[in-house]
Amino acid sequence: MIRVRQSVPVHSPSGVELAGLASLVVAVPAVALLGNSGRRHTGAARRAHLILAAGGAAVTGAALAGLLSALFAHDAMGDHRRTLGQAVAAAMALGTLTLLVGTLMLPGAAENRRAALRHLLDGLIIAAALWFVGWILVSEPTRILGDSTPMGCVALLLGAGVTTVAFGLTAVLAMHAHRPRQVTIRVAAGVSLVSVAATGLPDGICQGRPGFVLLSAVLLPAGLFVVAHAVKVADRPVTVDGDIIQRGTGYAFVPMAAMVLAGTYHILAGGDFAAFGFLGASVEGFALVGRQYLALGDVRSYTLQLRQREAHFRDLAHTDPLTGLANRRGLVRALREPAARDRPRTLVGLDLDGFKNVNDMRGHDVGDAVLAQVGERLRAHLRDGDVAARHGGDEFAVLMWATPEEAMAAGKRLLTVLCEPYETEDGSVFLSASVGVAGSPAPGDTGELMRDADLALRYAKQRGKNRVERYQKRYDELLRRHSVLENELRHAIGRDQLRLVFQPVVALPSVRPVGAEALLRWRHPELGAVRPDEFIPVAEESGLIGMLGSWVLDQACAQLARWLAGGHDVWVSVNLSPKELHAADYAGQVAAVLDKYGVPPQRLVLEVTEHAVATDMDELIRGLVELRSTGVRIALDDFGAGYSSLGQLRNLPVDILKIDHALVAEPESRTGTAAPLVDVVVRLGHRLGLEVLAEGIGTPAQREVVEEAGCRLGQGSLFGWGVPAEHLEAQLRTARSSATRPVPVPRRRPAKITPSAPARSQIIMLGPGMRQVRAVLPTDPAFSGDQDVRSVDAPREMGQS
Repeated sequence: MIRVRQSVPVHSPSGVELAGLASLVVAVPAVALLGNSGRRHTGAARRAHLILAAGGAAVTGAALAGLLSALFAHDAMGDHRRTLGQAVAAAMALGTLTLLVGTLMLPGAAENRRAALRHLLDGLIIAAALWFVGWILVSEPTRILGDSTPMGCVALLLGAGVTTVAFGLTAVLAMHAHRPRQVTIRVAAGVSLVSVAATGLPDGICQGRPGFVLLSAVLLPAGLFVVAHAVKVADRPVTVDGDIIQRGTGYAFVPMAAMVLAGTYHILAGGDFAAFGFLGASVEGFALVGRQYLALGDVRSYTLQLRQREAHFRDLAHTDPLTGLANRRGLVRALREPAARDRPRTLVGLDLDGFKNVNDMRGHDVGDAVLAQVGERLRAHLRDGDVAARHGGDEFAVLMWATPEEAMAAGKRLLTVLCEPYETEDGSVFLSASVGVAGSPAPGDTGELMRDADLALRYAKQRGKNRVERYQKRYDELLRRHSVLENELRHAIGRDQLRLVFQPVVALPSVRPVGAEALLRWRHPELGAVRPDEFIPVAEESGLIGMLGSWVLDQACAQLARWLAGGHDVWVSVNLSPKELHAADYAGQVAAVLDKYGVPPQRLVLEVTEHAVATDMDELIRGLVELRSTGVRIALDDFGAGYSSLGQLRNLPVDILKIDHALVAEPESRTGTAAPLVDVVVRLGHRLGLEVLAEGIGTPAQREVVEEAGCRLGQGSLFGWGVPAEHLEAQLRTARSSATRPVPVPRRRPAKITPSAPARSQIIMLGPGMRQVRAVLPTDPAFSGDQDVRSVDAPREMGQS
């Protein structure tokens, strides 16, 4: 018996289905482009691109598998198609969700995971509203699609839900993605096209609609190509704005309003709320609650950040960034804090002496390193409760809960600490410090306490620096006096309150005036006669010394020109401030004044104090050389009281050495002779080829010592104080009329040279009014055994040209 096998009917694919299959194959290159883009990028962009590639591969694979199964499956019109459609819908929905995750991970979509979750909840709010409104439209009694409503395939619902989420997320990213938003929006739009395809293709398979299959097969590769093209530039820099106050949330009212209107219409139309409508409303509610929870968390986080930033900026506003100490605001805040009744407050002001030279000579980096070390040393030596602050520059302060006596002791300890060497990359830096201490005059009076400490610090610097001074009431009077002097000195020249006096310089031993030193005097109608040692420092501090120096130079040269025109053989010296010497083209100013009055340059002597040698030696020598190039002579004043060494003296371009009055007035030393250093300085000056002038001669005994040392020029109260020009001119006339020319002496035969014959000296001409001592040996014709060249009439030699 032969059995005939019944053949199984096979479904023949239609042209539409084959076209859809071909279209799906086109999606494969798009997936390949996404994978290749992921391999080329790095960081967050790489992860996002690879996830997008995985989602695209899942959607494409599910679509191809489902369509192939539908084309060649048995029983093509039965339950098999519905089952196949549901499986394809689930797989494509999973792939679409993967694409949405990759979109949220793109650079610029969200700044962190919390922001991505916020965007997802916002998308769910819009998606739930779209789901609810769509359900109202397709369900009874509206049934906007009529008989075409696809109610028989459950697969459609899963795809439709994912599609609403995709559209909602696209809308959210369009509003809140970081700029530039075009890339993120194009990727989200491409994923939305894929989600539509993921809805239509399973429905077409499930209900046997080739048109749906073909349309979905076209949308799927189109969406993937949109995504692949957009992600090429998805890793470009974006502008991240994480400030929650910049995020608009008004869009949340639109979905709610749409749901309320749709629900009201449905009730009025007599419809019932089925499970799918309840699902949409529930998702909307939970999404809103979750979004509100995140918003409250954002507000708490933002508030905490604001508090932290406020505390940080408050600290920055009251902290010096270089030293870590309190700044001036921090010190003022500490001063304003209420103090305990039994604990007095004292403010200690500190200032580094000569710190400006460190910045100028070694650079600001070394200066900053020194300041940082000062801050460390102050912190290391503070007591509990003390506040150290940096006012600015090299000024510091320490607020101490102590009595002024305790603060004085602490100030001395800090002075010792701050005077220790500072080790930097450029080598050791040696600095001293000045300290001022002031006690609180009254509770809460912060301004007066700071002013008192500044006054004490200022007084410490004026008294020689490297010391500790405590505030005293008289400092206020000194400050007011200083302020008045500075204001009045600005107008002293215009109000004709200044005048010059001239102290004579005489030749020794004849005491004949051969020169004069111009001295500035100030007589104020209310303040009276102001001492030079009081107003000259004020002029130097306030920058008025240049104006005063120019006036003195002009007046001195004008008077010298009148004396020379009257036939007086005299020269004039003018004191020169280091600030004037360092002024631009000061030598040119001197030359201009000399030319203005027609004064021979050698008749003008500019005196530089020995203290100026303590400044930059190279700069000092350069300035003096420029001055000497004009023809004037340079005198080193107050020699023996300053800092110059023998090596410096040899290199200085000076012509005259003025012995300080302290050396002239020195009492008898251990050798039994008065003023023993005068003889040393005179010999030294003569050996260096310099003229030597002894100033401060006040007694005949001092004159005798100076003369015995061989000094030929003298100045001091013994020969006259500073007098007006007309008085000195009268002295010059008297000396000129009383001068007699000595009777010529016949030339003598040179003395016989004997081993015991001592050398003698004579004066030689260096210039008008300037002579030099030189040795006369026994072989010299001018040498004689019974003649002492020093006894030659000095007026003839020092005053005649």
